[in-house]
Amino acid sequence: MFRLTLLAVFTLPAVFSFVSAVSSQIYTWKNVKIGGGGGFVPNIIFNPSKQGLVYARTDIGGAYIMNSNETWTPLLDFVDNARWNYWGVDALATDPVDIDRLYLATGMYTNSWDPNNGQILISTDQGKTFTPSVLPFKVGGNMPGRGMGERLAVDPNSNNILYFGARSGHGLWKSTNYGTSWTQVTNFPSVGTYVPDPTDTSGYNSDIIGLSWVTFDSTSGSSGNATPRIFVGVANNGTNNIFVSNDAGATWGAVAGQNNTFIPHKGILSAAEKSLYISYSNGAGPYDGTLGSVFKYNITSGAWTDITPVSGSIGVAVDAQQPGTIMVAALNSWWPDGQIFRSTDGGATWTGLWEWEDYPTLNRYYKYDDSLAPWMGPDATITAFTLQIGWMMEGLSIDPFDSNHWLYGTGETILGGHDLLKWDTGASRNITLKSLADGIEETSIQNLISPPVGPHLISAVGDVDGFVHNDLDTPPQVSFSNPAWSTSADVDYAGNVPTTIVRIGTTSDGSAGKQVAISTDSGTTWSQDYGAADDVSGGKVAISANGDTVLWRTSANGVQVSQYTNSFVSVPSLPSDAAIASDKKNNSIFYGASGSEFYLSVDGGNTFVVQGSLGSSTSPFKVVVHPNVTGDVWVSTDMGLFHSTNSGTTFSSISSVSQAWAIALGASKTAGGYPAVFAAANIGGVGYFRSDDAGVNWVQINDATHGFGSASSNCLTADPRIYGRVYIGTNGRGIFYGDASGAAPAPTATAPASSSTSAPTSSSSSSASSPASSSSSSQSSSASPSSSAPSSTPSTVAGVWGQCGGIGWTGPTACASKMTLASNTND
Repeated sequence: MFRLTLLAVFTLPAVFSFVSAVSSQIYTWKNVKIGGGGGFVPNIIFNPSKQGLVYARTDIGGAYIMNSNETWTPLLDFVDNARWNYWGVDALATDPVDIDRLYLATGMYTNSWDPNNGQILISTDQGKTFTPSVLPFKVGGNMPGRGMGERLAVDPNSNNILYFGARSGHGLWKSTNYGTSWTQVTNFPSVGTYVPDPTDTSGYNSDIIGLSWVTFDSTSGSSGNATPRIFVGVANNGTNNIFVSNDAGATWGAVAGQNNTFIPHKGILSAAEKSLYISYSNGAGPYDGTLGSVFKYNITSGAWTDITPVSGSIGVAVDAQQPGTIMVAALNSWWPDGQIFRSTDGGATWTGLWEWEDYPTLNRYYKYDDSLAPWMGPDATITAFTLQIGWMMEGLSIDPFDSNHWLYGTGETILGGHDLLKWDTGASRNITLKSLADGIEETSIQNLISPPVGPHLISAVGDVDGFVHNDLDTPPQVSFSNPAWSTSADVDYAGNVPTTIVRIGTTSDGSAGKQVAISTDSGTTWSQDYGAADDVSGGKVAISANGDTVLWRTSANGVQVSQYTNSFVSVPSLPSDAAIASDKKNNSIFYGASGSEFYLSVDGGNTFVVQGSLGSSTSPFKVVVHPNVTGDVWVSTDMGLFHSTNSGTTFSSISSVSQAWAIALGASKTAGGYPAVFAAANIGGVGYFRSDDAGVNWVQINDATHGFGSASSNCLTADPRIYGRVYIGTNGRGIFYGDASGAAPAPTATAPASSSTSAPTSSSSSSASSPASSSSSSQSSSASPSSSAPSSTPSTVAGVWGQCGGIGWTGPTACASKMTLASNTND
């Protein structure tokens, strides 16, 4: 659980997000505050020479620096579509000599999901700017074993020297010029042999984990000279896995007397004790690994001591101010809660954050403070089996300047506090455990909606379910509940009754019940849709205009539909990979797109027919419908952006757009005008754009400091009540909202910006009546005025199934006669 994984990536042109060929408008961008992090934080690293200089790395959300008020600032928000894998940070090193130097080993996957090699990002200003040094192999910031480390280390005596332990059998690498160039250490004895699952055909779990960590013995050598003694941990199970050099890397050998039962995850030096504390596990983590141990290695005597408090301990921290004080965290021991142990005598004795009094009663030696992320609670009614301490705990650190200050990463957040020494006060110990991830927004957003009434934003979120955002700048009090899932895959609202919301989950083993939920109060409360089967999950969802029908493109069970919460039934006439949407005014109409074909249903999603053509498209991504006009539809595809004003009978291809992924319609610039169109698209380059005239003119709204990562992985929605406001859901950096600042550039294009595409003659012999051509008599309670769509044809008679009337409609007003195709001839 709590796994953030990018499942598919579309290869895109290698261009920067800032597109000079299109005029730009200044936007102010902020994170929608969730506040608790939301994803796995593999490690928090304190600079050993500068008090208050602290960094955190995440697996898919980049790196952060801690501010003086203990909030966090992201360092990689410039990352754009061409550099999306920078957000996977597999290791981080802060220079102990030149404190302004920072190094990040970045790359998302070592298998085929990421086609790019990794890189070391070099900063000389504490992360304000970076220069990449490209590596000749891949780096896996979101691969198994990402909680190990740190794999990247700076020589504390000669800081021009760095070592990096690679994955995938690439071994140990060294730089002597501050990371600018790298060479392989060819005499290093092992590249690692452990793979989590050799049978995994995807390559995700069948790749070699490689080297686990690099630790310099700062007590050896002298300033200005290369440190002689270097320890390296390797992911080997059953063979030698800790190696040492005593001559600055000239030669290497296995550390004598080592225990090779498990894989070494951490190798933390206690300089005052001249000892190395090493944690082991029988898995690479963060999901596997149920057994483990902790050993203390005396560097001077060569003696090894087993100091394991409980099998499975992984995270390790030492107190630089109090020699012999050590803490360890349990990686995958979550029952009845996570556990952290502390010793003040070098591991001879231990105390935990909790202990059993008499089953099922727990004594918890901490207070819990979730004020910065209330949804992470509960903190009022704690049961014996309330997960508060966390899970996937590998990064555990004590401030080297302040023994009271400690932080640790979990699968969801950063926790810690400022009264750690209370732990050592005997039975009355009662530290404060606080959520301290303010500013870290690491969530993977699955979809967003901005209904015309109620809260401005509702989100479906990976690993933390989703939220109703009543205040964009304040963390939500609660996440979705009753039912609560780990991940909500999609969310939609009913156009005529926008307080009615549907969402779907991703659990497919039946353990979380039905994976469809309905709310009639804008997401405040939910009820399961009992028409859904227990073993069906994921995909995309659309709810009809009146909120009585749910169309569900499931992840593995095809397209299904249900009305009035009756059992879902199969819809074989719509392909299982179709992008879907509901008409926001006509309760009977749904739309779909698959390949180059656009589909229409006029019977509540029960049957679909091919209505129109999307040119040479092979992958439609999103179907978006005008909130006030039936039949006005936009479709984004791998071949561009398409617009229809007649329910898909014909489409206009927006000529300036060569590719489009996420799209959204928002409030119009003028009263009664056409909605603003937003797109993550390629318009002379990949970026984020807005058009105020239905695609004739575009302005770019992102800039060089806001790239938003992979365009094909992000989702958009626009606010129907605030002109210019758009919401971008990212795969790793949470949700951003942007507001226009200053005037938009003057339009430059006046000629038609599109060419029409139409469907081939259908071979079906069945007949279908024309969809309703005007807004439903059940009007939306939105305050936005109805607006007109540009006419797609100068004729006075609409095409078959085409729009032929409606509020504000300026196109054909005569409807086509009902038709029956008499032959199978294609013209």
